[in-house]
Amino acid sequence: MIELTDHFSGRAAATYDQSSSEMFAPEKVDPVVDVLAELAGTGRALEFASGTGRIALPLAARGIPVSGIDLSPDMTAELRAKPGGQDLDITIGDIASTRIDGDFRVVYLVFNTIGNLTSQDAQVACFANAAAHLEPGGYFVIETGVPKLRALPPGQNAVPFAVGPRNFAFDLYDCATQQMSSNYITLNDDGTARQKSIPFRYTWPAELDLMARLAGMTLRNRWQDWTATPFTHDSQTHISIWQKPA
Repeated sequence: MIELTDHFSGRAAATYDQSSSEMFAPEKVDPVVDVLAELAGTGRALEFASGTGRIALPLAARGIPVSGIDLSPDMTAELRAKPGGQDLDITIGDIASTRIDGDFRVVYLVFNTIGNLTSQDAQVACFANAAAHLEPGGYFVIETGVPKLRALPPGQNAVPFAVGPRNFAFDLYDCATQQMSSNYITLNDDGTARQKSIPFRYTWPAELDLMARLAGMTLRNRWQDWTATPFTHDSQTHISIWQKPA
């Protein structure tokens, strides 16, 4: 097992759905499930980083057999407490090296989670692990952001992405190492503050394509979003679909 840190234990797991509530809206979830259900067909689906079940549970409700791998026991406990959560086969482990039984028609990794693997070696291993789980002709799907380096003026390494009366959030970038972190500051009623920092490694689409090639997979589609909007120079996110040879 690759040594990774669980950044979603305790309070982070208990408040995850609330803090990411906009991502649980039907208009965010349904297009994801539509694409994954079509790719899965009559086969099985495996979610890398299944979390609290935002995608796994509605996908299973479509009749797709869904399994998951997640590093966090607390996030998995939140999934288990939801209707249908006890029916999913979830394994605690890291997505770079944990292997479970059986072959799958689609393996998917959404909501920027490839960046939680903070070394290139771990990300390469994740692609190899996905390919090992796929049946011939199966698909590996990743949703992640395009690094926002165009927003960095010379000499600056921070990009704010949320500013409110009591909440502040910004990303810090190291362009020499492709390391970054998302940082959150929340002001409490008593004037104190809570701070949380989560490390990531950002990747470029072409870099992910090379990782897929190393794992024996070929790019089939790349979109800006789950409704197949074309990916362009100005796209800030991408949905990439690679296929294992039949």
